[in-house]
Amino acid sequence: MDKTELAKLERFLRRTFANHSIRVAARPKKKDSAEVYVGEEFIGVIFLDDEDGDRSFNFQMAILAEDLDA
Repeated sequence: MDKTELAKLERFLRRTFANHSIRVAARPKKKDSAEVYVGEEFIGVIFLDDEDGDRSFNFQMAILAEDLDA
C-alpha cells in the first residue's frame, strides 16, 4: 500500500467511526498491511487482499477480555 492508499483508508475510517484521532500508518518491511491507531493506542491491522484483481481490505482488531472490564 502506498501513501495515497493509506490516506484514503484513514479518511474512510475517520468518517465511518466519526473519530478524527484515527491514524493509519505503514508497517515497517510490510507492503500488504498497515497499522491502525486511535491517538497513540494501537488497535489493529488492515490487510490488503488483491486476489483475482478484486482489491479489498480487511481490518482486524483484537479485544482483550481484560479491556472489557475497564
